[in-house]
This record gives sequence, C-alpha cells and structure tokens, in this order.
Amino acid sequence: MAAQALAEQSVFDEITQGLLQQPATISPKFFYDQLGSELFESITRLPEYYPTRTEHAVMQQHAAEIAAAVGQGRTLIELGAGNCEKARALCRTLAPACFVGVDISADFLQGAVARMREEFPHMDVRAVGADMTRGVTLPANLPRTGRLVFYPGSSIGNFDPPHALMLLEQMRELVDGEGEPGADGGLLIGIDLPKEVEVLEAAYDDAAGVTAAFNLNVLTHVNRLIGSNFDPAQWRHLAFFNTLHSRIEMHLQAMSPLQVRWPGGGVRDFAAGECIHTENSYKYTLPAFTDLLARAGFSRARAWTDPRDWFAVVHAQP
Repeated sequence: MAAQALAEQSVFDEITQGLLQQPATISPKFFYDQLGSELFESITRLPEYYPTRTEHAVMQQHAAEIAAAVGQGRTLIELGAGNCEKARALCRTLAPACFVGVDISADFLQGAVARMREEFPHMDVRAVGADMTRGVTLPANLPRTGRLVFYPGSSIGNFDPPHALMLLEQMRELVDGEGEPGADGGLLIGIDLPKEVEVLEAAYDDAAGVTAAFNLNVLTHVNRLIGSNFDPAQWRHLAFFNTLHSRIEMHLQAMSPLQVRWPGGGVRDFAAGECIHTENSYKYTLPAFTDLLARAGFSRARAWTDPRDWFAVVHAQP
C-alpha cells in the first residue's frame, strides 16, 4: 500500500507541476485511461489517420525481409502495447518464443494479453503494467538473449529529441545481453516521416472529432488522478504543424477565463485563449533518426518505407 501511495503522489506531483508551468502542460501518457485507449483505437481507423495503415502496409509489403533481418524464436517486447494488434500480426511472422506487452494502461493491457494467449496458446505471453518514461522492469526470468523491442506507431515522436534519445538508450539497455555472447538483441521501431502540412494536420484534427474527444478526455482522467475540477466543456481541441520544430502540436484551449483547482490548495487561472500543451508528434527524416539511433548506441540500422515515403519501419542493433 505504501508503494501505491508513493506512486499516486508521484503522479499528483507530475501533473500539478505541469499545470503550473508557463505554458501549462499535461503529459500525453495521461491520455490512456480505459476510454482514452478505446478512443485511440478509433483514431487509428479514421480515414485521415494514415500512420497506422501505412505502417501496416510497410510491415506487410516487406514482411519477408523484416523477418529475415530480425530472426525467429525471439523474446518480443512491445512498449506501449495497447490492444496488441500490431504485435499479433508480427507474432504470426516471427513466431517468437515469448511476448511481453508493456503499457501504462494496465487494465486495458490485460484484456489484450488475454486475447493473445488465446490466439497463441504455445507462446509464453506476459503483461507488464509500467510507465515506460520511468523505466521498465522486465520479469527476472526473461532470457537476456534474443530480445526484440517493438515500438510501433511512431510513438517515439511524442517525445522531444533529448527525451527520445534517453528512451532509445533505455531500449538499448533492454536488449543488451549484459556481456552474454551472441545476445543479438534489436529494436524494431516505426517513425513518421515529413510530408505535406495538410495531410499532417488532418490526421490530428479529423472531421468526425474523434481526436478532439481523445484530447479532451485527458481532463477527465486528470480529474480522477488528482481530484481537480476541470470541465471539458470549457475547452477546445487545437492541432497544428510547427514547421520550425518539424512536429505536430496538440493543445487544449480555454474558451473563456476560468480557474482550475485541486486538493492541497492548488489553483491555476487560465485566460480566454490560453492553452495547455498536451502532445507533440515529431516527424523525423531517416538520416536524422538514424543519427539519433547511433547516439543511443544502435550502430546498425536498416529501414523499409512505403512508396510515398510517408512512414518508415527501422530495425536497429547495438
């Protein structure tokens, strides 16, 4: 119970500190309560949201080459596993000996992992509820050799470059054999490439308003986590491409002057039009991302892309 209380205090401190910043921020990891995870699933099926289907097409088109590069019988570790749908398709190709799904939304993950066990009854399937931004502790009896970290969906773009570098270094540590000969670990990661601004902005501000609902739901989740009094009806969704930083930005904008309170005397006043920054999604060129991988300790990298060069899947090894 003490550990749980400590974790809850840590979340409380992280959120409230973000709300008191100028400008205010909420980490995108807090999008993913049960409803947020379900809304994101809906986003991936929208006509405007190209990343999921384009990445799937790359994986399908180059399946044989990816399988040959990666190898079979591995321990597959998916970070931000969500509904495990992408891992399910990869498992059919790679036939891993073990699958470990890691996600911050532990309840949502448990259901997905249960479905994985049904489909792959002879595979060792495990779930780890964890906030990957705070480090991931894998089961102690997981083999050190033959690990493949799978991080699809261009989720690495949600972190600014220094933080992305830190996460890639953590991924390298997860696949490091700790001196064991022939550890042969690797990373399979999806990245969104630069493209027309109109295509990018439509993907994060769809006509049906699903992304807006996803963004606004973070306020309801924050209310549960810290006891704040956000009213989502007082806010609106904003998404635009920041050319200077090569990133999509998502914000929540106050539609009128308002005040938000939380336990312990916390308070933040927002002027009309003032924003809370909720997400970035960086779009890397392949040379820039390969350089980032090299700085994280992945010295070998091979990439596959779609015919329009909208998306890339990269296999990297230390």
